[in-house]
Amino acid sequence: MKLWGGRFELAPSEVFERFSGSLSFDRRLLEADIRGSQAWARALERAGILTAIERERIVTALEEILAEAAERDVFAGADDEDVHTFVIRKLGERAGDLAAKIHTGRSRNEQVSTDVRLWLRARIDETLALLAELMEALVVHGRRYQGAIIPGYTHLRRAQPVLWPHYLLAYFEMFARDAERLQQTRRRANLLPLGSGALAGSGIPIDREAIARELGFEGLTRNSMDAAADRDFLLDFLYAAALTMLHLSRLAEDWILYSSDEFGWLELADSVTSGSSLMPQKKNPDSLELIRGKCGRVFGSLTSLFVTVKGLPMTYNRDLQEDKIPLFQAADELQASLRMARVVVESAVLKPDLALRALEQSWAVATDLAEALARAGVPFHHAHQLVGKLVLESLRSGRAPRDWSAEELASFAPKFTAELAALLEPAAGLRTREILGGTGPNAVAAALDAAQERLGRLRR
Repeated sequence: MKLWGGRFELAPSEVFERFSGSLSFDRRLLEADIRGSQAWARALERAGILTAIERERIVTALEEILAEAAERDVFAGADDEDVHTFVIRKLGERAGDLAAKIHTGRSRNEQVSTDVRLWLRARIDETLALLAELMEALVVHGRRYQGAIIPGYTHLRRAQPVLWPHYLLAYFEMFARDAERLQQTRRRANLLPLGSGALAGSGIPIDREAIARELGFEGLTRNSMDAAADRDFLLDFLYAAALTMLHLSRLAEDWILYSSDEFGWLELADSVTSGSSLMPQKKNPDSLELIRGKCGRVFGSLTSLFVTVKGLPMTYNRDLQEDKIPLFQAADELQASLRMARVVVESAVLKPDLALRALEQSWAVATDLAEALARAGVPFHHAHQLVGKLVLESLRSGRAPRDWSAEELASFAPKFTAELAALLEPAAGLRTREILGGTGPNAVAAALDAAQERLGRLRR
């Protein structure tokens, strides 16, 4: 069955039909298409196109199609052009010629936009829930090791001591921004295009506000031409998905490193790792490597739709059929990666003693010493130079910070008082960083509590 054809003398070629068909992927829009069609049937009744009995027959038949789809593969053997023609054909099997009325005043252009918006809205809600679960896992993991001190890195070199939960909350902030972007995308997608027609608006007096209320849309699209052409909301989603995947990839990279033999202070669970077919000793971080690798698919989805849309003239063009494959793929990969990341975080084991040992073997406390000198009145540039000389002497003599006694420090430079010697222990320096957003123990404890409260708001 086709929704067009009277103007054509010849049928489409078999090659064209195979090339242009989209049922193989847009079948995922079945429920959205049916819900939108049910709302349209009610709108047609209000407009006087359908009687109450006709509307009831159509709405019931569409519900039966959806129920059938929940029980079996209704698409088996189907050769319809797309999900929209599939639904019309199935509707005709149940409602007869009445099915021909459902498309009155409606274009597939606005119909597919409505379907995609409904589908995306539901996927965003699911994704936000998965993000919240991962963020919760980070908070729980941080509380489990609330006093653990690890090296913080710049340039992948040990830089300063930080609390483990402070590090985890850095990713919490990234994912919180991702959630905000997804919420903004949802608001922009949650506008009803039905009533826009193919591009000029419907010629039937449709109550668009009533349809929007029924389908849960927050508002209406304001321009029929823009509604037919707009895919900005999909690009918004793909960008949000790509950036979330980027953050997941950075977390994955960190944990691949921290769980390696060279770092060794994070242990990944057996349940999220794999072995080698040749080397019996191997425990590979495959779950994290796959998250890192799947970024390419999502980044590619964003680029694909950008390139598809960039040169399109107003309004609808068949190129826009190609928006769904990158959308579906990105949504799938993002949700799968969020689920996997949560399991990794929940099952990982920190080895605080080894992390602290890595700190104690380095001069990550050097900044604490320099800032303490500055607080005592030494110009910071001079303090920086003085501590740098201490570090150089220590490297030449093979001495770690804890190898220096208070007396030896004072002998090296009188400005190194006994009080400053205490800062050779990483924990002491942390206590000077109680500024909002810092890694001081009290600041981090408050940040964990605040993160838990923010999670509650996100879930609401």
